[in-house]
Amino acid sequence: MTDQLGYRKKFGVILPSTNTIVEPEFYRMTVPGVTPHVSRIHIRDQKLDSDEAFVRLLEQIRVEIQYAVERVVTAEPDYMVMGMSAETFWDGVEGNRKFTKMISDWAGGLKVATGAEACERALKLFGAKKIGVVTPYQPIGDKNVTRFFNDLGFDVTAIKGFRCPTAIAIANVSQDELRNALIEVNKDADVLVQVGTNLSMVSLADEAERWLGKPVIAINAATYWMALRDNGITDKVYGCGSLLREH
Repeated sequence: MTDQLGYRKKFGVILPSTNTIVEPEFYRMTVPGVTPHVSRIHIRDQKLDSDEAFVRLLEQIRVEIQYAVERVVTAEPDYMVMGMSAETFWDGVEGNRKFTKMISDWAGGLKVATGAEACERALKLFGAKKIGVVTPYQPIGDKNVTRFFNDLGFDVTAIKGFRCPTAIAIANVSQDELRNALIEVNKDADVLVQVGTNLSMVSLADEAERWLGKPVIAINAATYWMALRDNGITDKVYGCGSLLREH
């Protein structure tokens, strides 16, 4: 039997319960016959106003994430997609690979798209050497993002962390604030990267590529691009950046 809507592929999507951006942005990038199915990680304490609070949030995720995976696999997805990014950058490339294997093991061996690896693939595709990065994180989060990209040989020439005080506050960062952050980290970067899946950047990144004249990678777009292409789905998606439109 074939799923009547997800007749090409069904994606199991894992995201924090506080995230209000991933779901609508993934729906915007959906192509015919491919359906995202969301399972939420319960975040009980969403404070992010210090490095210590940021670490406590990740500890909550580590406790709850297995339950979220186990719930969504009951929908029998074909592939897993991480709608969260901080944990996928933690402890550099080695940490990312361990995290990906952990999710795959819990999901019965399904392949997994993470924001960190999606950015890695996109940056290599664009031939980037120097990158500017925008995040919603506290300094400890920015440190781990920088480490991940440095592990891969990329030079992070500038990074702007918004230091959002709570997890839900990330979604409140305005388009003007994000636009100014892109300009701030542009400098001599070949490519700009936005991480933090609860920042609404997909549409703005598409626009920014035109007025900056270089690739701007929005993490939600990169993650969905990786998921589609990993599954042999080559449909072009417009209005969401050059990755989905041209690659």
